[in-house]
Amino acid sequence: MVDDLAARFEHTVASEARIEPRDWMPDGYRRTLIRQIAQHAHSEIIGMQPEGNWISRAPSLRRKAILLAKVQDEAGHGLYLYAATETLGADRGELTEKLIDGKQKYSSIFNYPTLTFADMGVIGWLVDGAAICNQVPLCRTSYGPYARAMIRICKEESFHQRQGYELLMTMMRGTQAQRDMVQDAVDRWWWPSLMMFGPPDEESSNTEQSMAWRIKRNTNDELRQKYVDMSMPQAAKLGVTFPDPELKWNPERGHHDFGQPDWEEFWQVVGGHGPCNSQRVAHRRKAHEDGAWVREAAAAHAAKARRSQEGVA
Repeated sequence: MVDDLAARFEHTVASEARIEPRDWMPDGYRRTLIRQIAQHAHSEIIGMQPEGNWISRAPSLRRKAILLAKVQDEAGHGLYLYAATETLGADRGELTEKLIDGKQKYSSIFNYPTLTFADMGVIGWLVDGAAICNQVPLCRTSYGPYARAMIRICKEESFHQRQGYELLMTMMRGTQAQRDMVQDAVDRWWWPSLMMFGPPDEESSNTEQSMAWRIKRNTNDELRQKYVDMSMPQAAKLGVTFPDPELKWNPERGHHDFGQPDWEEFWQVVGGHGPCNSQRVAHRRKAHEDGAWVREAAAAHAAKARRSQEGVA
């Protein structure tokens, strides 16, 4: 019986059809999806912090409204993704506990500080741009609820990237101090944005199996190359440069050559030792604890509603 179910699963994946929550799936497939989607959800929720920190200090009402809308979008993305994990049997409360206990990870990019308002533009342009490269292929991932959630998320991330680029273009048309601020932000965020794609393929323990299951569609290095090629003409139009002396067009390959990030730094940040790791997790833990009364009230209201319905029935 299990062999028949496994054969049906493999056929569904190989034929580019979707696995749905009621379908049989290998335990490893389920665990991999929960890990990946939970990490993605955690990243959206933690990712609200660097930008939320600038809402009250944005230079105009328009910029405040833009940041508010973007942070709201990110909260929504996290909720979509937590809901997707629940279709796999996960509990979002347990996932949150694992996050604040350091048992699950989120994207390393959110452990870097946002020092100036130009960082808001660079996060939109480079960080959300890297997210788009990572996430557009996930619209074709083999697990149905995840793929469907990614369609809306990618549309909104695309808007975030355009918003960030528009902010930077406005600043580049301003004073020399503003242009210097933009270049400084680009210098600080370029290498961490390259790290967003994960370690080199030879050091990625999950890529091969995820590719076989059609959870991932591209390797880390393939996506990193695509991102560099996409970013170069945008940087030229903007009038900024990237802090990589090895970055140049290679006509024989038809792609840009580029240097490697500091992978030792990457593993340090992933391991919890980045500039803002403790700050980000502590903030999330406090928010979770402060919101306990809301969860308790919601649960009590739901229980009351159930009793009322049972009484009517």
